[in-house]
Amino acid sequence: MITCPKCNKENQDHYKFCLGCGSELPRDASPKKFASGGTPPQGMPAVRPGAVTDDMGAKGAVAQFPPTPAAVHPPIAAQATPSVGPVVCKDCGHTNAQTNRFCASCGAKLTLPKPGSVPAMASPAAPPVAPNSSAMTVVLTALRADGSEAGSYTLPSSTFTIGRDVGAIFAGDNYLSPRHATFVSKNGKLSVRDESSLNGVYRKLRRDEPIAVVIGDVFRIGQEIVRFEALSAMAATADGVERLGSPSKGYVGRIALIIGRDATGNSFPIPETGLHLGRERGDVLFPEDGYVSGLHCRISYERGQLFVTDLGSSNGTFSRISSEVDLVDGDVLLMGQQLFRINIQF
Repeated sequence: MITCPKCNKENQDHYKFCLGCGSELPRDASPKKFASGGTPPQGMPAVRPGAVTDDMGAKGAVAQFPPTPAAVHPPIAAQATPSVGPVVCKDCGHTNAQTNRFCASCGAKLTLPKPGSVPAMASPAAPPVAPNSSAMTVVLTALRADGSEAGSYTLPSSTFTIGRDVGAIFAGDNYLSPRHATFVSKNGKLSVRDESSLNGVYRKLRRDEPIAVVIGDVFRIGQEIVRFEALSAMAATADGVERLGSPSKGYVGRIALIIGRDATGNSFPIPETGLHLGRERGDVLFPEDGYVSGLHCRISYERGQLFVTDLGSSNGTFSRISSEVDLVDGDVLLMGQQLFRINIQF
């Protein structure tokens, strides 16, 4: 924990600004050691790609990725906080400490209850059910780096494709493809599919909720784009010479850093005991990526299945959508350079 020198509030060790007064927190020159079963806590700095746009005329350009919008809270003026209980986010239902100004799960601005009022209890988020899709209104709200709202856009029809050419809150973002993603509302449910966009559509994982992944899936932490790959023997050379290598017993695959359209950088094997990823602690480290938390996420292997779990990171862990997937109210999507919160109204 990091104690704020101005207000003495304790903050998690990966926070950059105090949740109590907004002051910048001191950084520990010697990060805490992290012990895990398997791979030693050593990692190699990632070779991060530069950003390129998705201009239609840039044929042959290497497809690279924009930086993740930071969800770290900026300094805010210190003010007295009324004595109230935990604050429940009205957008996603996450329970926050009363000193938080923004939701730690979805980034929405929190509304403190009046002193003496009974705080609402958080309940598991579930998609509402409507008798027909005509009663559904879908609003995409763009979120700034500090979690505040930058603007909203109401989808005009039950099937609608958004992209750079739509204008509104999407205009000016050259990391959005002209036709980027299509939203479909039907039978009281909302889904989204990627329209073969250059930079993809990513959905933010909920904290401490593991999601299953398979070989070929892509996820993102900070500025790092990571793909799951199988460990397979190398093919023979053109003249028939067999390649020899160390056996991969005890390993269930690997993660590879994507640095271009058809290029990967460093790769790390995944042992059966799993991996932890972070900036300061874990098995694979990204010490130069300020958007990666000290301990960011975990990759685990259980009963023949790989899982990714966000460990309460500041900026989130995002999974790239590879097919049409259902969304629920409060989901956060990363498209282009922007974060969008999904609000479903009936």
